[in-house]
Amino acid sequence: MSLTAGIVGLPNVGKSTLFNAITKAGVEAANYPFATIDPNVGVVEVPDKRLEAITKVVKPQKEIPTTFEFTDIAGIVKGASKGEGLGNKFLANIRQVDAICHVVRCFEDGNITHVDGKVDPISDIETINLELILADLETIDKRLTKTAKMAKAKDPEAVAELQVLEKLKEALESNQLANSLEFTKEQEPIVRSLFLLTRKDMLYVANIGEDEISDPSTNPHLAKVQELAKEQGAEVVPVCASLEEEIALLDDEEKKEFLEGFGLEESGLDRLIQSAYSLLGLGTYFTAGEKEVRAWTFKKGMTAPQAAGIIHSDFERGFIRAETVSFDHLMEDGSMTAAKEAGHVRSEGKDYIVQDGDIMLFRFNV
Repeated sequence: MSLTAGIVGLPNVGKSTLFNAITKAGVEAANYPFATIDPNVGVVEVPDKRLEAITKVVKPQKEIPTTFEFTDIAGIVKGASKGEGLGNKFLANIRQVDAICHVVRCFEDGNITHVDGKVDPISDIETINLELILADLETIDKRLTKTAKMAKAKDPEAVAELQVLEKLKEALESNQLANSLEFTKEQEPIVRSLFLLTRKDMLYVANIGEDEISDPSTNPHLAKVQELAKEQGAEVVPVCASLEEEIALLDDEEKKEFLEGFGLEESGLDRLIQSAYSLLGLGTYFTAGEKEVRAWTFKKGMTAPQAAGIIHSDFERGFIRAETVSFDHLMEDGSMTAAKEAGHVRSEGKDYIVQDGDIMLFRFNV
């Protein structure tokens, strides 16, 4: 799957530090705006304890996790929709991602300059959302001129599109994000064709201080972000980017000890990766054999042949059936053989909707 989440935010909120931790790619993180000028793309493993559990049961030669892609995008400033700072570049880059991870500064540090001179996460969120709204309004206005003329001529497609454009324009002018609106099944293709920035799924990444990581609720800025996100139906993932960057350099045993020292079971980055993965409606299915146990990313709602096609187009083209067992049943039975004997291995056909955690063996013929 080629879906990607873009990391955005004002300058100096910790975007590049967070990206360093995610990918261990060592992207330049400097204490001045626009340290990240070109988008940096990194691939990260998706943490999934089920993969390790399946490996223990099957005992393959190797284990291969699935991956997810993050893009670090240059910091945005007021006026970006009009080309200020790196605005045009920012907007072009963000159009290419499928979801937005909006990093918000929730930590106090006099040594790190804030672009507006003070830490105010709600103001930061409003700044970026406003620039995205203004950019979308420009898109809508350009489309409206042409569509309105065609609608006057009683073109049925133009009439339908005009209703959508007017609804979007009214909402955007009221500072509403396009993703807060509901459309009919017939209207959805029209909305998608506009490639609106505020229509993308979004989650907030609250960058908090190291001394707050054990109990994020002590951070007053975080509480404000959580309240706003609740109104928008969005999720908030608290992380300490600088701490996560340190954790990223440790091996698994050291990482476990480090987290235990803070009373944590998993890192903030692990939660972020899983949240971004879920935000895009992605799931994981597994293949398991003597050579390897492997996790595969699929879009929830995919049929068995479509999921098979992720491995190879021939698998989809010549799909016959998928021998399938759920993760829970495999763990309950203790082996693939026992799962078959218990009747838990099913033969699924072309209409089967793949479920998160399915372990599948595809039968095909080309």
